[in-house]
Amino acid sequence: MNVAFVGLGAMGRGMAGNLLKSQHRVTGFDVAAQALDWLEGQGGARAGSVAEACADAEALVVMVVDAAQLDAVMAEAGPALPKGALVISGVTVPPADAQRIGAAAEALGLAYLDCPVSGGAVGAEAGALTMMAAGSDAAWSAAQPLLEAMGGNVWRLGDAPGAGSTMKMVHQLAAGCNLAVAAEVMSFGAHLGLDPAQVLSVLNVSAGGSWMIANRGPRMMTEGEDVTSAVDIFVKDLGIVMDAARASRFPAVVSAAALQVFLGASGAGFGRRDDSQGVRFYEALGARPVRKPGA
Repeated sequence: MNVAFVGLGAMGRGMAGNLLKSQHRVTGFDVAAQALDWLEGQGGARAGSVAEACADAEALVVMVVDAAQLDAVMAEAGPALPKGALVISGVTVPPADAQRIGAAAEALGLAYLDCPVSGGAVGAEAGALTMMAAGSDAAWSAAQPLLEAMGGNVWRLGDAPGAGSTMKMVHQLAAGCNLAVAAEVMSFGAHLGLDPAQVLSVLNVSAGGSWMIANRGPRMMTEGEDVTSAVDIFVKDLGIVMDAARASRFPAVVSAAALQVFLGASGAGFGRRDDSQGVRFYEALGARPVRKPGA
């Protein structure tokens, strides 16, 4: 299949790589020239714009940061894609935006799959992402070869855009709260004089451990300059949770507290650092550092 791919960041790169491995033809666009150099090195083709990438494409996969960027991509891609082409949006957006953007795409004669993903850069590279899809029968059917190449756990959650983004929002509540707990646990242990590496080792074989502690704990002991997902991603995603909770009159009390951790770390200047750097929020409040400077 001829696939246009927009957004070749930490996760998009792995997803595009697996499409190429599955013998799909990928033409990509990204604002970073290094990402396009990488794509060419893998056997893909580079485009100078979204519209150029979409010319003659049977499908478009979008992996940008937020609804504003997705809107910008679709404004250029919509007129450029052939009628009947498939759009797979892997972007984490509020459900209402997924519904709005999906309806606009379908009005142009495109099949639209609301399909946010989870699994990080490691899952993307391994082709093992969890994919939370919602869309028409036509979109779901057309997407199968691409979803199989990129995902290890693919779920159809509804027959119209919106349900996939709702599931991703609920997932990000769990992920963000667990990550905030991981930051507090590691910071509290270090503040009390425990060796952070030993705290992590004990937690990883005990009932108090979690996937987030195991995965992010080692990165909390670094400066966080190698970024796979940034602090500001959880500022955005937990913000989406809180907006939905407010609108539905749901008391998301744990999410509200977790959001403060990421807001604090971002406000302290670490918004673009790895999301493990939520521990900097506690440092800013006077806690002893978890990190080992220079690690």
